[in-house]
Amino acid sequence: MTQQTTTQKRPFVATILAIGAGIAGVLAVVHALQALGILPYFLGPITYRNFNLWYAFTWGLMAYVYFWLVQMLWRVERSAWMFLVVISLFELVLNTTYLVVGQVTWSDVSVSFIINGLILIYCMLPGTKRAFGVE
Repeated sequence: MTQQTTTQKRPFVATILAIGAGIAGVLAVVHALQALGILPYFLGPITYRNFNLWYAFTWGLMAYVYFWLVQMLWRVERSAWMFLVVISLFELVLNTTYLVVGQVTWSDVSVSFIINGLILIYCMLPGTKRAFGVE
């Protein structure tokens, strides 16, 4: 007697979101290293280093959350979609706060803004919601 296994294919949108969250996680690691003074900030041709433990902590926490979220998206968990929406919004607010406070410049967080904005837009598409069973 042969046992029939059913394999459920991962939706393409889940793979795209997992890759996007992984990229955002890597960017959060870069920001954490900049806040620790290991990597420099770039202002056009000028580079400088700055140490700020609070920023390093928040970016390190964001990196951890993003890498945890990648595994949830890879398994196509329904809660991963909502969590990704919340985290993308949170990081957009975090980047805006850092810009308003004046600690960083637009060139430091522009890639993070763009990646999180694209992730948020992609999450709101009807096909993405359907893939995660969200109405």
